[in-house]
Amino acid sequence: MDILLLFKALILGIIEGLTEFLPISSTGHLIVVGDLINFKSNGKVFEIAIQLGAVLAVIFEYRRRFTHVVTHIGRDKQVNRFVINLAVAFIPAAVVGLIFSKQIKLWLFNPITVAAALVIGGFIILWIERRQRFIPPKVTSVDDMRMRDALVVGIAQICALVPGTSRSGSTIMGGMLWGLERKVATEFSFFLAVPVMIAATTYDVLKHFHLFSAQDIGLIAVGFVSAFAAGLLAVKALLKFVATKNYVPFAYYRIIFGGLILITWWMGWVNWTEM
Repeated sequence: MDILLLFKALILGIIEGLTEFLPISSTGHLIVVGDLINFKSNGKVFEIAIQLGAVLAVIFEYRRRFTHVVTHIGRDKQVNRFVINLAVAFIPAAVVGLIFSKQIKLWLFNPITVAAALVIGGFIILWIERRQRFIPPKVTSVDDMRMRDALVVGIAQICALVPGTSRSGSTIMGGMLWGLERKVATEFSFFLAVPVMIAATTYDVLKHFHLFSAQDIGLIAVGFVSAFAAGLLAVKALLKFVATKNYVPFAYYRIIFGGLILITWWMGWVNWTEM
């Protein structure tokens, strides 16, 4: 196995784990960094592995909550409402994604689109955070969320189909704009990531099962473990961060990172290519 290729897999696994739950776009970072380091592998298989590693990090961090849900579903009204809310929030992006996934990947999966979405999303985060200073949240607990709250978050998640927008960013900011408290929107985004990523991973496994081979085991193992470890770190750190801070630093990061890509492309300094 090529050591350099394993090192690249380690880098991309860490990037997936760190960025999946931050409002800075994991897909966008993977496209840009993968293009920059010229990562060549069975891309879809590797992507499945690191996505699974990241989602397992959330399941592990909230293992008590998910165990309680599994063991009390159908018998506990609060648990039933939580599950229904996740289902309602899951549906909009799932439907739109199934209908337009080919067109999105064909036309939007490139570093320039990612950069533009990062910058635009950064300014939107700044606006929403500024707005939050003057408008108190209406929902202060995930268990207090209503079905229409979940639906709004689910509709906001549709924006994440554009690479560079960020699934977590769309759901968190959409929730905050609707009236969810910052930590509530963040936690619900984490919970929503589980059915979304499990569904996406299952779909990709069934669709691309023929691509799996023994030669991919090394890359899959490195990417999976690094994505899990980085994802666990990101979830823990973000929850502590939003307890006392806001998302403004991430907005500035998006603007600077996306702006640098656009500048290097415009000036011809970096030959960004479509993935």
